[in-house]
Amino acid sequence: RWKKVAEICDRGAQLYAAYLGGNEQALEELVKMYGDPLTRFAYCIVRDDGCAEDVTADTFAVLIVKRKHFRGESKFRTWLYSVARNRAIDYVRKSRRCGTLSGLENVLTCPDDQSLEKSERLNKLYACMQQLQDGYKEVLCLSYFDGFSVGEICHILKKSAKQVYNLLARAKSSLKNIMLKEGYSYEDF
Repeated sequence: RWKKVAEICDRGAQLYAAYLGGNEQALEELVKMYGDPLTRFAYCIVRDDGCAEDVTADTFAVLIVKRKHFRGESKFRTWLYSVARNRAIDYVRKSRRCGTLSGLENVLTCPDDQSLEKSERLNKLYACMQQLQDGYKEVLCLSYFDGFSVGEICHILKKSAKQVYNLLARAKSSLKNIMLKEGYSYEDF
């Protein structure tokens, strides 16, 4: 019974169920809802615009090809980010073997309705984040940009709550040090 209540509250799960029921527009809605955040998250792992977009496309391909893979054991969004993370890690492994992964080239952009000042602050923050080690970037992106709870982050990263709390604390501390080295203060953000 609890699963049914959770599914009703989970818009992504509702849309996916509608898609599985034959509603093609539900898939389009999922892409609109999760496309940009998934691409931003994938970028934290692969560090290349084109590759991040490929990872996002591969993630949505899983929704199409493995149609009934989502079992409702977590929120749909959490499951989708887990799929994206696994795809991104696979892409990095493959790229390292082939030597095709390029360096940093992206900055975070804000939706049109946000101020230029806020956009500039986020770009600075995101640029500082790119200097962090991969695990730190992932956990900060999931927590602050995408708003996942610690429990959801545990599921996505396959870590315990204590590990996630420690990772968040270390990531914030490292980010603060980088920001200070770059000449920014916490008040700027």
